[in-house]
Amino acid sequence: MLAHQRYSYVLDQLRTHGAIKVTDVVAGLGVSDGTVRRDLEVLEEQGKLVRVRGGAVLPGPLHSGGPPSADPRSQDPATTEGVVLGMLVPSTTYYYPEVIRGAQTVVSRAGARLILGVTDYDGDRDLEQLRDLIRSGCRGLMVTTATGPVIPAPVRGLLEDCALPFVLVERRSAETFDDVDYVLSDHRQGAYRAVEHLAALGHRSVALFVHATPTARLVADGYAEGVRLLGLDTDAPVHAPAAGADRQAELDAFAKACRDSDATAALVHSDREAILLAQRLRAQGVRIPEDLAVIAYDDEVAAFAEVPLTAVAPPKFEVGRSAASALLEQIAATGPLPVRQTVLQPRFVVRDSTRRGATSTQTAAGAADPDAASPVGV
Repeated sequence: MLAHQRYSYVLDQLRTHGAIKVTDVVAGLGVSDGTVRRDLEVLEEQGKLVRVRGGAVLPGPLHSGGPPSADPRSQDPATTEGVVLGMLVPSTTYYYPEVIRGAQTVVSRAGARLILGVTDYDGDRDLEQLRDLIRSGCRGLMVTTATGPVIPAPVRGLLEDCALPFVLVERRSAETFDDVDYVLSDHRQGAYRAVEHLAALGHRSVALFVHATPTARLVADGYAEGVRLLGLDTDAPVHAPAAGADRQAELDAFAKACRDSDATAALVHSDREAILLAQRLRAQGVRIPEDLAVIAYDDEVAAFAEVPLTAVAPPKFEVGRSAASALLEQIAATGPLPVRQTVLQPRFVVRDSTRRGATSTQTAAGAADPDAASPVGV
């Protein structure tokens, strides 16, 4: 592959995800680690990206990486100009690019800078990445641990010991009454809303498939509450595969369970799994939504299914924006502030997969490719 082709690939990935990792580019292009790093150097010299630890981000007033221009702890605490913030995220390729972008918008407007720490959903790296961020001179931290929905005790201990302002993002403390700031999506409410929508359409048996992620339990809880409160059938298929399970086999089993049961609708997490399920069912003669209505939990690619999928859309951008605002407010405060614990409701987007009599508005050629690597989750 020629250099200009590699450069184009790197920039396309950056525009799509907001941040890239060297290892992901190596895997995507099939070239060496050294080649990718040299390409990033060239593109940085051209002003097209900014290199960070293990990858790169788009350039701008806000970017990741690089030492702060001055020791942020020596700055006037009442200003956020030039302040460096750290953001721990599990991924830069699924779910979190929008969260990061929301945070970037606020931080950039404040004249501050952001450093990313990425764990790749490896819980053993949470403490390592947080310590790196602290050593980088951050004045505050936004924290999403690799596991959830609550943060591990060692992480809570480190945050307490470092004495920096912090905001949990899409995570809570394990202690119910812990006075920590957090911003998160109400995934229980999102799942409940999906079940409520299906019940309003007359569905009495709603199946559930949840991908093994930190969000799965919350989606399952919201689904269960919907079934209970709305008086729906309790014997509809519920599949919650363990982490590492064969995704194709599990979806095949769920599709069979839906066909063999009285289920007339299904809530599927995530939207990539929902697309794969819909493809299997349609290949077997099951019509969507006439025979089985489908709602996807998450809305990254749901609109591009052959039959566009109704979806629950977590407010990712708003989560990042709210978290950054809360953190900057803590840093700029000259006195005590009330604890801010913000819960944002997902949006609900109705499409053809739950509309009676709907027909496909997307050709197979234009459909999404759900066979891309399955996301680990939120």
